[in-house]
Amino acid sequence: MNIEDIAKKMVAKGRGILAADESTGTMEKRLKSVNVECTEKNRLHFRETLFSSESMKSCISGVILFDETLRQTSDSGISIPELIKKNGSIPGIKVDKGAKLLAGSNNEKVTEGLDGLRERMEEYYKLGARFAKWRAVYSISSELPSKQCIKSNAHSLARYAAIVQEAKMVPIVEPEVLMDGDHNIEKCYEVTSRVLEECYKELSIHNVNLKGTVLKPNMILPGSNCKEKTSTEVIAKKTLECLKKNVPSEVPGIAFLSGGQSEVEATKNLNAINKINDTSFNFTFSYGRALQQSALKTWAKSMKETAKIQKVFDHRAKMNGASTEAKWSEKLEQSSAA
Repeated sequence: MNIEDIAKKMVAKGRGILAADESTGTMEKRLKSVNVECTEKNRLHFRETLFSSESMKSCISGVILFDETLRQTSDSGISIPELIKKNGSIPGIKVDKGAKLLAGSNNEKVTEGLDGLRERMEEYYKLGARFAKWRAVYSISSELPSKQCIKSNAHSLARYAAIVQEAKMVPIVEPEVLMDGDHNIEKCYEVTSRVLEECYKELSIHNVNLKGTVLKPNMILPGSNCKEKTSTEVIAKKTLECLKKNVPSEVPGIAFLSGGQSEVEATKNLNAINKINDTSFNFTFSYGRALQQSALKTWAKSMKETAKIQKVFDHRAKMNGASTEAKWSEKLEQSSAA
């Protein structure tokens, strides 16, 4: 399968991407929050429980893995990438080395990990990965983000994307404008527009084939401390407007990050965006916490009750799958959960 076909499959209607690429440090925080020790065995057990769920076959198009997980073997004796493929999904890999302080800036961050990336991509391809992910982060304040931060991250994202395509894999381009702050939705719209504009300028300079990419942006949301109330309809309208204005039509699809939204908020907002979608883009999800949080809490209480844990995960995956086709509703949420 070539990269354009893989990208289309990743954003197919009814399905979305499970972001299970938490670093060991992030996973430690997640497991600590549910009073579980962060051992390699526990990390693998939780993830394997999700990867073996029924909804993998119908609602999950791809799984983003952390380096450790890509190399692990499941209880059934097959590798984790093989388990994911067996369940009808595409294995992917997070390849960035995290956001580090940007020299000469006002505490802003730039994502690192380009050194040795070409060699790592060759290895990841052999291990079974067929797409990759690189995340850049931008903070909003009265002065931020700076031009320096926007340009530096766009350049890194484009260099990463070109190397990934050279390795015959699909790059997920993830420029995340963070929800932290008291900014309103208009400010988020304006900053996200500047970020996307610069990203696509750099992707063009680096000769990246946009048909073989997936964009993973934030939705257009007010800051988490904003006192103004914003309706789901306004969030959907602003998000669609921003993407129509700044994303080239060659991009096959957009897989939103949840970025601090609750499980139901992330589903509801995606559904509202798809209700008014009049573009050629397929809008889907690439959620981490918004897909896993309830399953994680259930798993922490009863690790051996696999069916119970998978039922919780399957419900969330099905609700998000429905939202990619604008078929989600409060009534469906409640009846499915029951």
